[in-house]
Amino acid sequence: MRFRNKHLRPAKRCPLSLLIWSIIGIALLFHFYTLSQIQSNQIETRIYYSDENSITKELETVEEEPLHVTVARSRRNPRAVRRKGSQKPPSIIDEFLDESSDVHELFFPDMRRAINPMSEGNDSAGYFYPGHVWLDMDGKPIQAHGGGILYDEETGTYYWYGENKDGPTYLAHQNAAARVDIIGVSCYSSKDLWSWKNEGIVLRGKKNDETHDLHKSNVLERPKVIYNDITKTYVMWMHIDNANYSKASVGVATSQNPTGPFQYLYSIQPHGCESRDMTIFKDDNRKAYLIYSSEDNTELHVSPLTDDYLNVTNEFKSIFVRRHREAPALFKFEGTYYMITSGCTGWAPNSALAHASESMMGPWETLGNPCMGGNVIFRHTTYFTQSTFVLPLPGLPGLFIFMADRWNPANLRDSRYVWLPLAIGGVSDESLEYSFGFPLWPRVSIYWHKRWRLPDG
Repeated sequence: MRFRNKHLRPAKRCPLSLLIWSIIGIALLFHFYTLSQIQSNQIETRIYYSDENSITKELETVEEEPLHVTVARSRRNPRAVRRKGSQKPPSIIDEFLDESSDVHELFFPDMRRAINPMSEGNDSAGYFYPGHVWLDMDGKPIQAHGGGILYDEETGTYYWYGENKDGPTYLAHQNAAARVDIIGVSCYSSKDLWSWKNEGIVLRGKKNDETHDLHKSNVLERPKVIYNDITKTYVMWMHIDNANYSKASVGVATSQNPTGPFQYLYSIQPHGCESRDMTIFKDDNRKAYLIYSSEDNTELHVSPLTDDYLNVTNEFKSIFVRRHREAPALFKFEGTYYMITSGCTGWAPNSALAHASESMMGPWETLGNPCMGGNVIFRHTTYFTQSTFVLPLPGLPGLFIFMADRWNPANLRDSRYVWLPLAIGGVSDESLEYSFGFPLWPRVSIYWHKRWRLPDG
């Protein structure tokens, strides 16, 4: 017979919730310790770029610019206001898009303030003025919208490709977006990224063949060119669409010379998916990728290209699902891939987001709004622009040029270019999505400057 000792209490089991909270606590302590270490390393990295490389210090200075805007008066008849009630006043973006408003004039300075590389006694030589008319070496406004740049290391020449929109702006039908008939893809060349020689239209639209993808009534947007080292061929990819944007395809063209002419090959819907805003990216190992908005612009797709860069492989990955991002611009630094994207608001500007990944195929994490300086409105509208390309600067590691378009839907040929310095360093300002926030990526910063120039040499 067994006797129970009434003075002994039964042993208590450790509650499961206490065990779980203990694990979470240890994980958080480890996370904060790692965070402090990474932040410390990033501060050291930032000091390396800013102080030791004093030539970049000025470019990484946060420059504030107050925006003085007069509230527009209502254009409605006072009797109509009393009868139907008052309406919401136009927003700053509405005023920006209205060609007749004073706000519009602030962001589209006239020809008297143009960047002119051929002007004699020019004390502004070499300076970028974001949003000003930019003239080529023939004295004509550059037409390279939604474009990108190819750098030829052998000749030290930059080639800038973009949409030529030098035609009248109109609406194909009442509810259509503003458009210009396809003229073609322009190419400009430069040694210094400031003075550009017009190399002509390297891929022309078709005026008479209504069955051709490049017929003037269709859409050609965001052309990008990369060089294939195996086939010794320049390969151009672009967004191809019809007037109502239901074709949603990518087109491919090739040339043996960077200045063309390019031969148009075909258009495809990669993996049977819609493709609208897109770009291509060539990695250090010469592997190339197509990145495009799909599924009615609700997500982006990433796909490797074939070795000849003329098609996509069978592999693709959906990223930023249900995030509604477009206008991707990619770049790489110290083994990490970065991307700038735009929201989907038509011609109206919106907040950019920066993203990072250890692999092109993801997972991609969002770092937050990269815009620094200017003012709150500038930062929330990406300086009234939309991203198109990010250009690495040879000899200046960690420093890039952010290239964007300031669209003018009332007169698309007068859309402007906004180029600004972009740097890597600092702590990102948005919570991360994977693995308790590991790894912590450095911040991507786009610095606003009314006037800036590249370091000499």
